[in-house]
Amino acid sequence: MYWFLKVLKNYSTFSGRARRKEYWMFVLYNAIFGVLLSVLELVINLEGVLTTFYGLALLLPALAVTVRRLHDIGKNGWWYLLMLVPIVGAIMILIFTCLDSQEDENRFGPNPKLHNEGKTVTA
Repeated sequence: MYWFLKVLKNYSTFSGRARRKEYWMFVLYNAIFGVLLSVLELVINLEGVLTTFYGLALLLPALAVTVRRLHDIGKNGWWYLLMLVPIVGAIMILIFTCLDSQEDENRFGPNPKLHNEGKTVTA
C-alpha cells in the first residue's frame, strides 16, 4: 500500500524516476481497487459510475508514474505516445515497464534503487 500512496502523493510529478517496484505495485493495487469497485457496482446496480470516477481520478497519477518509469530506463516520457499505436504500442510499453533500472544516474536523476530520499541505501 506504501507504493500506491507514494504514487498518489506524487500525482503530478513527471520528473525523476520510478523504480519497477513502485510502478508495478501501483498497477496491482489499482487493479484490485478497480475490481472491488466493479463488484460493488454490480451489487448496488450503478452501471459503471464508480469505476468511471475512479479511472478519471487516477488517470493523471497513472500517467505520471508511467512517465517516471520510462525515465528510469533512460527513455523520454514522450515514448508513452506509443500507446496510440494499437496492440504493438501497448506491448512495447509493457516491455519497457518490465525492464530493470539503469544502474547509474541518468539525465532524469539518480537511480531510485540506490537513493532513498537523498540518502544512499546500501544493498
